[in-house]
Amino acid sequence: MTPEELIARHGLVPLDFEGGMFRQTWAGPGGADGHPAGTAIVMLLTSRPGDFSALHRLPTDEIWHFYRGDPLELLLLAPDGTDEVRVLGPGPDDAFQVVVRAGTWMGARVREGGAWSLFGTTMAPGFLERDYEGGDPEELAARYPGRAQMIRRLCRA
Repeated sequence: MTPEELIARHGLVPLDFEGGMFRQTWAGPGGADGHPAGTAIVMLLTSRPGDFSALHRLPTDEIWHFYRGDPLELLLLAPDGTDEVRVLGPGPDDAFQVVVRAGTWMGARVREGGAWSLFGTTMAPGFLERDYEGGDPEELAARYPGRAQMIRRLCRA
């Protein structure tokens, strides 16, 4: 399948503040604080310039699920100053699911040499746009200097 076919088949639309194409597939009943009990999305990233999931953090754990396509590199910058790159994908050494803990900076892109990745995320309690905090490339590069180059590639103005 091509990215265009996936977009049409799954009814994906741009996720402007983060990047990529997405569709929310589930939202549980709303709670007193306005958050749904949980949310799930399907998302597509391609290797096209500027197509990546920008570094951001959330106040709730988020589970990333790989569905199909090429491996996805997920940069994780933990509150304790540690960092790692996890790979979601179809390979024997790739993860098919990664839990990102609340407060961890996360950003993703299709691994070099790949064309596209279709994946999803799930949260409970669910996502509200006001929960999204975008990363500042210079602040994050100073805190995680070993990942400075990747941080700058995964931030938006």
